[in-house]
Amino acid sequence: MTATTAGLASAPYDDLATALRGDLIRPGDTGYDQARAVYNGMIDKYPAAIAQVRDVADVIACVNFGREHGLDLAVRGGGHSAAGLGVADGGLVIDMSLLRSTTVSPGDHTVRVDAGCTLGDMDHATVALGMATPSGFLANTGVAGLALGGGVGYLTRRFGLTADNLLAADVVLADGSFVTASETSHPDLFWALRGGGGNFGVVTSFTFRTHDIGENGIIIGGPVLYDLADTGETRHDISLFRLDRFDPRRGVVARMVHGIVHRVERVDGSRLLFGLLLLHFLLLLKLLDLALDRRDS
Repeated sequence: MTATTAGLASAPYDDLATALRGDLIRPGDTGYDQARAVYNGMIDKYPAAIAQVRDVADVIACVNFGREHGLDLAVRGGGHSAAGLGVADGGLVIDMSLLRSTTVSPGDHTVRVDAGCTLGDMDHATVALGMATPSGFLANTGVAGLALGGGVGYLTRRFGLTADNLLAADVVLADGSFVTASETSHPDLFWALRGGGGNFGVVTSFTFRTHDIGENGIIIGGPVLYDLADTGETRHDISLFRLDRFDPRRGVVARMVHGIVHRVERVDGSRLLFGLLLLHFLLLLKLLDLALDRRDS
């Protein structure tokens, strides 16, 4: 497929490039293929232009330009959308990846993050102060897509979804206006942003509630696998960790370890590994199916 589309041919992209502080990358430019690539390697779309925005004014300029010229807009945060919603054939991509600032307020237990931040950016800012906001599992996932879709992670059982901890969001609306949505300002928009399905505007920053966690902000957890030869000793060690004694923040880890150890003695290592990989693959297929349904709805 080529990027020769009606949008590319008719829209005056030179005017948009002049209006932006960031770069406007078009087919044939150095870095175009890298800029259009997303996490899911199966997605191979050719946008007419990719705007690497540097501030809210750039976002407003892109939204106005897209509206005036009838272009499809795609907003890219971390680029982790399984369905590739962060890029559009023949459309204008608003790439937020350069907007990466964070501001933590320990007294208020809040963190403000730009829409280009990854989970790693947010954790880096908050964990140093012994706090965290519930988020996902991969550090290079974008905060924006995760939060606007709900957001499930290791701290969810204790502190809720990422969206549950959203306190405010700065948003550029379709008419180019800029608003802050919260419980007291534009409450309908604020409700919609917390898992409402998208297409309500372009969020440029988020303010989240943070929580005191772990020891100096550090929690050690995750799945644990043991050699079959160590099954007996391992079962004895794990039995010392009674599930009802675990803090809810550690309950996920306890159950994961408990379940793995009790199953290791019943299947050989190759079957266990195959089962885990199959489960992971089926989960990815389900997530892709949900993303496609969300796009088509």
